[in-house]
Amino acid sequence: MIPSRLAPLLRQFDFARERLGARLTGPVMDSGDGCDTAVGAMDDVEYRWEPVPGCWSVRRRADGPGPRAGFLAGAGEWGRDAAPYPHPWPPPFTTLAWRLSHLSEILTLRAEHTAGDHRLTRDDFRSAGDAEAAVALFDAGASAWRDALLSVDDAALDTVGYCTYPHGSDPEEPFLTIVAWVNQELLHHGAEIALLRDLYRERA
Repeated sequence: MIPSRLAPLLRQFDFARERLGARLTGPVMDSGDGCDTAVGAMDDVEYRWEPVPGCWSVRRRADGPGPRAGFLAGAGEWGRDAAPYPHPWPPPFTTLAWRLSHLSEILTLRAEHTAGDHRLTRDDFRSAGDAEAAVALFDAGASAWRDALLSVDDAALDTVGYCTYPHGSDPEEPFLTIVAWVNQELLHHGAEIALLRDLYRERA
């Protein structure tokens, strides 16, 4: 049984995940009024498109970090531009690749720190260098997070530190607060990604 307090958040998560997935891959997406709108799948050029100078993005590790970034976060051939605190000001504009990688990372790691071995860090996460792999990574992270949510009971929702994700307030917050926070991350980054797709389409 899904706890009654979790059920509406789970429905919201599923809605946001489905909308973003369709927005990235097509062939149609929900336009917001219940009608299907045709949309093409994102390709590699769009995935790494930098609409303004000085973007933060996902880059080959061999190429080094982008402007004002101190390092490339994660493991593997590709990394995401990052910097130690305090972050640069004003904040760098981040590409679709950066935002999707960030979203996939928090879903994957929070799932692991909720229902896994509680050991992964940002240094273990592998960003994707191409669009198809990035979408698959997001889908895997979203599935892992949803599975983690289905494993909790009502008492877990009130447990402070039930999720031990080390890069946020998770160890100090009731789990229900973290579930709501992950939803807003998916909603707002999903909206940003959708807007970047629109801008890319109209760039000419």
